[in-house]
Amino acid sequence: QVQLVESGGGLVQDGGSLRLSCAASGRFFSTYGLGYFRQAPGKERLFVAGISRGAGTPYYADSVKGRFTISRDNAKNTVYLQMNSLSPEDTAVYYCAADPQVHSIVVLHSPSYWGQGTQVTVSS
Repeated sequence: QVQLVESGGGLVQDGGSLRLSCAASGRFFSTYGLGYFRQAPGKERLFVAGISRGAGTPYYADSVKGRFTISRDNAKNTVYLQMNSLSPEDTAVYYCAADPQVHSIVVLHSPSYWGQGTQVTVSS
């Protein structure tokens, strides 16, 4: 069982930056693929970024490439999402996700575990 707790959301101005953190419980953090999704009001939950176990290969949705960076610190059982050049279109609840296979996150969009979500609001 993996429990995920996000932090770092908040209100930021157009063009600003935020860093989300997601701390995970469990003994096998380093063996899990990790990722982030987001859901804007009235819209479906969408994949944002993922990172594999082992080599930590990153994957990104086209909408965030070049602006967002996902990383992991296995010693701290934490995954990060650095978000730069934010725009109002990035406003959403952001969810952390984990799965033994990063394919389930990046391709299937169906991870085994979800965090509770953290609100990110970008004002214009």
